[in-house]
Amino acid sequence: MNFLLLLCAIVILVCVFFGRFSSKVGVPALLLFMLIGMMFGSDGIFRINFEDYQLTERVCSIALIFIMFYGGFCVKWEAAKPVIGKAVMMSTLGVILTAGITCVLCHFVLRVDWAESFLIGAVISSTDAASVFSILRSKNLSLKNATAPLLEIESGSNDPIAYMLTMIGLALIQGNAQNSIPYMIFAQIVFGVLFGLGVAIAAIWLMRKFSIEAENLDMIFMIGIALLAYALPALTGGNGYLSVYMAGIILGNSKLKNKAVLVHFFDGITGLAQICLFFLLGLLAFPHKLPQVLVPAIIIAVILNFIARPASVMAILMPFRASLRQCALVSFAGLRGAASIVFAIMVIAQGVTLENDLFHIVFLVSLFSVALQGSLLPMVARKLDMVDNDSDIRKTFNDYQEETAITLLRMYIHEGHNWENRMIKDVSLPSNSLAVMIKRDGETLIPKGDTKILAGDNLILNVPYYNADNEVKLQEIAIDKNHSWCDKKIMELDLSQNTLVTMIRRAEETIIPDGQTTIRNKDIVVVCEQEV
Repeated sequence: MNFLLLLCAIVILVCVFFGRFSSKVGVPALLLFMLIGMMFGSDGIFRINFEDYQLTERVCSIALIFIMFYGGFCVKWEAAKPVIGKAVMMSTLGVILTAGITCVLCHFVLRVDWAESFLIGAVISSTDAASVFSILRSKNLSLKNATAPLLEIESGSNDPIAYMLTMIGLALIQGNAQNSIPYMIFAQIVFGVLFGLGVAIAAIWLMRKFSIEAENLDMIFMIGIALLAYALPALTGGNGYLSVYMAGIILGNSKLKNKAVLVHFFDGITGLAQICLFFLLGLLAFPHKLPQVLVPAIIIAVILNFIARPASVMAILMPFRASLRQCALVSFAGLRGAASIVFAIMVIAQGVTLENDLFHIVFLVSLFSVALQGSLLPMVARKLDMVDNDSDIRKTFNDYQEETAITLLRMYIHEGHNWENRMIKDVSLPSNSLAVMIKRDGETLIPKGDTKILAGDNLILNVPYYNADNEVKLQEIAIDKNHSWCDKKIMELDLSQNTLVTMIRRAEETIIPDGQTTIRNKDIVVVCEQEV
C-alpha cells in the first residue's frame, strides 16, 4: 500500500513537472502524460505490467465524468449563442457523418467487415474535449468568427453521440442489434436530456433553498451532483455523458454562491483527472505491439483527418456561409484523444472478439492527432489568418471574473471625518463610484442623495474593477510594536520608488492613507509593489 502511494505521488509530480514545461517545447501536456504512462508501462523503463481493461475503464469513466461536467460548466452561454446551431449540428450530425464515412472507407480500403468497421468509425468519431480545451487555453489561442466557442461546444458535447454509436456498434458485433438499437437510441437521448435538466434544476433549487455556508460543502455538493447526473440515466439506459454535460452547462450559467471557489476547485479536479486518464492510457499500451498496427492506424488517421472530418465539416458549415478558411481550421482542430481511447477500452472490456487490435489502433490514431495536430494548431491558425489578437480566449469560458466588472469598497466614517453629517450629494465620491448602501447600527440603508452620513457608518461604494494582469503585487503587512514602521508617519518610511502604502486596516476602520498618516500597533498595512 505504501509503495503504491509513493508511486502515485511520483507519477503526479512527474506529470506536473513536465506539464509545466510542455508549452516551452511546443508539445501538448496531455501527450507528455501519455508518454510518461508508456515509460512506466510494461515495455518502458519501470516495466509495470498493467493490462486491466476493466479497471482502466472504470477509472477513466469517472475521470471523463468530471472532465465533461467541467467542460459544460465552462461553456459561457453568451459566447455560445451565436454558434449554438452550428455547434449542435457538428456534435450530432457531424459525428454521425464522420463515423459513417470512416466506416465505409475502412470496409473497402482495409477489408474490415461492416460491423467492426462501424465500431472503428464510432469510437474515433468525436473530438476530444480535454485536448481541445487544453490547447486553446495553454496557447491562449483566440480565433476569428467565433471559431473558439464553436470548437469548445462541439468537442464538449459530441462525446455522448460517439458513445451512443459505440454502444450501437457493440450491439451489432454481439448480434442483438434488431431488438436493442431502436430503444437504445430513444433511451440514450431522452433519458440523458431529461435527467440532465432535472438534476441541474433540482441542484439550483436546493442550493438556493438550503444555503450551504461552508465553501468546502459547496464543492462536495457539486461533486455529488455531477456523479448523480451521470449515474441516474446510466442506470436506466440513458446517456450519462450527455446528462452530466447538460447539467454542467445549466449550473455553470446560473448564479451560484461561491462560484469562484467552484471554478478553482473543478479546474484542479479536472487537471488531476486528465493526468490520471492519459497516464493510465499510456500505461495500458504495449509499445512493442504498435508496429503491428502502424499501417492500418496511419490509413485510418489519413481517412479520418483528410476525408471524413473535412467532408463532415464542409457539409455542415458551408450552408451556414462559413468561409473556407474557417472550415479548414475546424477540420484541422478535430483532435482525437482520451475519449476515443476510453471508448475502445469499453469495447474490449465487454469481452467481444475483434479481428483487429482496436485499442492500439485507436491509441496510435489519437497519439498522432494530439502530437501533430495539437502541436501544429497554433501555426495552422496563423497561416489561415484565423487568429484574433484583439480578443481573449478566456472570455469564451464561464469564469468567475465575469462577475467582477465592479467591486465594492467599504469606508468607515469615524468621528471628525470630513464626510460626517454631510449628505451623499454634497461629498466628493471617487470618480465613477456610487454609494450603494450604508451599514448603520446593524441595519442596512439604501442611500439617496439627501441621506446624511453619520459617524460610525460603514459606507459601501461601488467602484470600477481593475485587473492588474500581474503588473502589481499587493501584500499585507501586520504591524506590531516591534515593527520598524510602528508609530511612524508614511512620509518617514524608506520605501522604494515602486512601492506605495495603499490602505490601512485598523480594527473596524479602513483608512486610505496620505503622507501624514501614522501607522500604529496592530494595523494591517496593504502595500502595492510594481513587478520589475
